[in-house]
Amino acid sequence: MSGPILPEAVWLLTGGAAFAAGVLNAIAGGGSFLTFPALVFAGVPPVSANATSAMAVSPGYLGSLLGFREELKALPRALLWREVSIAAVGGLIGAGLLLVTPSRVFSGLVPWLLLLATALFAAGPHMAQRNGNKGQPAWRLPGLMGVAIYGGYFNGGLGILLMALYTLTGETRLNTVNALKNLNSFVLSLLSVTAFAAAGVIVWSQAIWMMSLATAGGWAGARLAKRMPAQKVRWLVIAAGLTMSGVFFARLP
Repeated sequence: MSGPILPEAVWLLTGGAAFAAGVLNAIAGGGSFLTFPALVFAGVPPVSANATSAMAVSPGYLGSLLGFREELKALPRALLWREVSIAAVGGLIGAGLLLVTPSRVFSGLVPWLLLLATALFAAGPHMAQRNGNKGQPAWRLPGLMGVAIYGGYFNGGLGILLMALYTLTGETRLNTVNALKNLNSFVLSLLSVTAFAAAGVIVWSQAIWMMSLATAGGWAGARLAKRMPAQKVRWLVIAAGLTMSGVFFARLP
């Protein structure tokens, strides 16, 4: 068995994961599949790792928004305010649920949450085709509330679920899906991490270090997102989700 990770290796591991997460979140979501495991492997308890991971990737969403500002400007202002408000409320509810969940229970849920997010993302295009051109279904806003609660509770796979939601509800333009995903992810993450900070469960030294690198990664990823073929991005995210799910299932007692 290998020895404990040296402090220098911890900073390299978490910093590299944060930058890569910022890139991945800007492209298709799933960045917390990297930051959350990196923090757990560095020795941070699962609930604190989840809270710290959520704070680390949240500025990356803001960096990504700069790359999708034209897509957001093209959307109705009323739609944006309505969805942002729902995302904000859901994020706070989810954060509150996390803070009252025992660490052992949360650790057992992690691999299932990761697998669920990956499965929904993989099924998104097929289910969207079944939706056809029916426009926005009535369950879009309740669905957004559910995803926002999930995101406040467990940030891992949040972007994937948001992309699945928008794909399932008839949005066919990948760049618009990414813009909405980044906007709502930023809002709900901002409020949920505020709750985590107030509860004292964030590891601040790692959070600040990872925030700076995730922001840089988000800016770089937004530029890359418009150049990469959508199918390649999709397979990349699915592969990351399945890998991390397998790793955490293997860690279960």
